[in-house]
Amino acid sequence: MKETVAPPGAELRARAVIDLAAVRANVRTLRDRAPHAALMAVVKADGYGHGAAPCARAAVAAGATWLGTATPQEALALRAPGAGVPADVRIMCWLWTPGGPWREAIEADVDVSVSGMWALEEVTRAARLAGRPARVQLKADTGLGRAGCQPRDWPELVTAAVRAQAEGLLRVTGLWSHFACADEPGHPSIDAQLSQFREMVAYAEARGVEPEVRHIANSPATLTLPESHFDLVRPGIALYGVSPSPAIGTPQELGLRPAMTLSASLSLVKHVPGGHGVSYGHHYVTPGETTLGLVPLGYADGIPRHASSAGPVLVEGKWRTVAGRVAMDQFVVDLGGDEPGPGAEAILFGPGDRGEPTAEDWAQASGTIAYEIVTRIGTRVPRVHVNGEQSG
Repeated sequence: MKETVAPPGAELRARAVIDLAAVRANVRTLRDRAPHAALMAVVKADGYGHGAAPCARAAVAAGATWLGTATPQEALALRAPGAGVPADVRIMCWLWTPGGPWREAIEADVDVSVSGMWALEEVTRAARLAGRPARVQLKADTGLGRAGCQPRDWPELVTAAVRAQAEGLLRVTGLWSHFACADEPGHPSIDAQLSQFREMVAYAEARGVEPEVRHIANSPATLTLPESHFDLVRPGIALYGVSPSPAIGTPQELGLRPAMTLSASLSLVKHVPGGHGVSYGHHYVTPGETTLGLVPLGYADGIPRHASSAGPVLVEGKWRTVAGRVAMDQFVVDLGGDEPGPGAEAILFGPGDRGEPTAEDWAQASGTIAYEIVTRIGTRVPRVHVNGEQSG
């Protein structure tokens, strides 16, 4: 596979450069944190905005043996020949709704998650039509309160799954759950969920379930909770070099390297007098004569409007701040009299090597989490993948 090349001219406005060497290095770091477990690289939401297929290939090259997606459509796209994912790599998806493409997933050898009886009924019906057993992972709700089967309903689901397995309609390949507060060290729910998970796994195994994998560890648990690793860990945001939470450490402290650098070319630099309003609502007024730089990115590209008058940008080695409101397609920075030429690089975030802001800096400026900052970057921003096609 070749490295991704942006359409001619597109990268002149803005670009998100994705360092696949960083992805590979992050996978190796995460494998070192969980040396006795297999690793599932979670590439849902287009690889958290980084590009699902290139990041999947990089993760596999570095030793990931599973890929995880939310929707079945994401999983099926990874099974397509053009994705370049080896056929022996397991793929799992977990966000199903009634009437979903169960048969297509079965025929593509995708592991599907089942949280309740309606889903088990649909997948067994699809298996009959496909003429082959489904690969099913039963999800336990151990305390998160989203998807997953409640403990009181677990016996019914397990019994029905074991019966369907005996009929040759499915194989229960996994038992799994998801943490609510693994990014909050010491939170009492962590031990409570681990205890509940062990009980629900033991119940299923006592009734004949022999899973290939048992798993509950997300990124923060992979990094900080070795007792949660079981057979498989499922890091997501950490693959891309973003810390799951400042509470557990910076990327550097965790041995991670941010993979995405988001930048744009200034489209205009101009002198304005003091007292000049800037952008909608004039929430920023120049304190004196200055220069303004126009950055051609806005909330249509995923730049948070909540970062108005707060988001940091590096221009010519200096941190600047969004001046006034972020608009749909553009925002302004006050250059303080400096005069970079049109086309000068404005770096919104990256690893921090050149003194630029990070995704966490934008999260703090926007009142959100770094997950959202990288994932929300829109499709108008071309992804340029570099340092691809190397083994782990």
